[in-house]
Amino acid sequence: MSKRILEVVDYNPQWPVLYQKEAELLLDILNKNISKIHHIGSTSVEHLAAKPIIDILVEVNDINLLDSYSDIMFLHGYKAKGENGIAGRRYFQKGDDNRTHHIHAFEVGNPRIVDHLAFRDYLKQHSNIAKKYGELKKQIVKVCNNDSDKYCRSKEAFITYHLIEALRV
Repeated sequence: MSKRILEVVDYNPQWPVLYQKEAELLLDILNKNISKIHHIGSTSVEHLAAKPIIDILVEVNDINLLDSYSDIMFLHGYKAKGENGIAGRRYFQKGDDNRTHHIHAFEVGNPRIVDHLAFRDYLKQHSNIAKKYGELKKQIVKVCNNDSDKYCRSKEAFITYHLIEALRV
């Protein structure tokens, strides 16, 4: 069995294009259950180094109804992961070892939506902080030995601190 390689790369101007293409697919698949769709994560912030995986936040009208879409999502390359550690979320991954997209779906009104959007917007508005975040991620990926949990844990303090700052605005 092969193992996924974690990498952080410089910003790719194709990321917004890849997001838009996938957003259109998701709108077709999920149709009336989608309220809004957003490009989130580091690939949504111009000039920010990132893992080359497009993160998409989907606001749905009924989170439980989303479970019935797992089969059709699978036909389009997505693996349903349930809540995957975050209550009230539905999480989907596209690609196995060569991951390309993550879908984070929440029901309209879930406070996690505000957190994701506030952190993204904060990084877009504070290029100096975004640059530090990119540098931090490049350092972490060198020492985490392809352990994605360790990679995520190592970013938590930075994210928490700057999310608090973002929510103050």
